Formats: sequence, C-alpha cells, structure tokens
Amino acid sequence: MEQTSVKRELIEWIIVIAISALLALGLDKFIIVNAKIPSASMEPTIMTGDRLIGNRLAYINDSPVRGDIVIFMYPDNENEYFIKRVIGLPGETVTIKDGRVYIDDSTVPLDESAYIATTPLGDFGPYKVPEGAYFMMGDNRNNSMDSRYWNQPYVYKDKILGKAWVRYFPKFSRVE
Repeated sequence: MEQTSVKRELIEWIIVIAISALLALGLDKFIIVNAKIPSASMEPTIMTGDRLIGNRLAYINDSPVRGDIVIFMYPDNENEYFIKRVIGLPGETVTIKDGRVYIDDSTVPLDESAYIATTPLGDFGPYKVPEGAYFMMGDNRNNSMDSRYWNQPYVYKDKILGKAWVRYFPKFSRVE
C-alpha cells in the first residue's frame, strides 16, 4: 500500500513540474522576452549587466513610437538580440548634425534631454527609413553600435521582439 502511495505522489510531482516547465516556456516564447544588457550603449537609462523583461504583446495592435526602447533581432546577425531606442519612424528621413537628430526637414532637433547624458558627436545621414522599418540609436551615442554603423541600418517591425518593460536585476524598476 505504502509503495503505491509513494509512486502516486512521485507521479503527481512529475506532472506539476512538467506543467510548470511548459508554462514557463510558453510565457517566454509568446508573452515576454528576457534580455541581458552586455554593453554601455544604453547608459544611463539601462546599465551594463542589467537584466530586463520585454513585453512581446506591446506591438500586436500598435506600432513602436519614437522614444520606445525595444528588444529586436540585430539586422546584421539575427541570432543576436539588441536593445535600442526608436528614433526614426517608417517613411521619415533621419539626419544627424553635430550629434543632434533632425527628422525630415525640421530645423529643430529632437529634444532628447531626458535620456542623453553626454553631448553626442558626429554627422550622419541622411537615412530614409523604409516603410515598415525603424531607425534605432543607443542613449550613449558616443559608445553605441546602432543604425548609424550597421550594414543594414533599419529594423523591420517583424524583427522587433518586444518593448522593454521592467528591469529585474540588479534592482527592480520600470524601463522608460
């Protein structure tokens, strides 16, 4: 009798563990994306070594907007995931003069004071963002391998894995 009881409990535990593993895999595949930040390209917003969770459902019915921080497949090697800020939207022309970003023919640069800590350097562009694609840049512009330097400078919407949502290590906080 007692041996049957032990077998039954062992089977129950195996079932619980299997269901938990399937739920975790499903959550990671369809609801969230987990990311570790390997470089200083998004500092001071996101620090090297931070771990984040991105929301895979954020762009099901919506599109990214300028300023969103997104996790995506790196256009030059889709086996790598990158995290950057959306700067140029589909159909726009992005030009960088003296480190300041101009959209289309605007004479006023984007106000990026909320997330740029050091004065960016350099002139780049113009970049004509294709329909369905985005131009990405890191917040630490002088130390960011982003759209300005990639062979394929645009990230298409179907390659965006999710919108950065929360940092869970080393501290818990919302990512904005």
